[in-house]
Amino acid sequence: MELLSHKGYNGSIETSLSNGVMHGKILFIGDLVTYEADSVSQLKAEFAAAVDDYLETCEAIGKKPEKAL
Repeated sequence: MELLSHKGYNGSIETSLSNGVMHGKILFIGDLVTYEADSVSQLKAEFAAAVDDYLETCEAIGKKPEKAL
């Protein structure tokens, strides 16, 4: 299985054959952070944006970001 990687976080790569969309979530953390796209390159970008948003949100609310469980 291949995983996406950005800033020490890993993300899944899944496909939905019924609607032709790719999607995934940040793995190995308790928080649920998801992303989706129509192509592999877009999925990579959406994953990186999701990680960046997760880190920014944690900082904004004063929460320590989770790392791999």
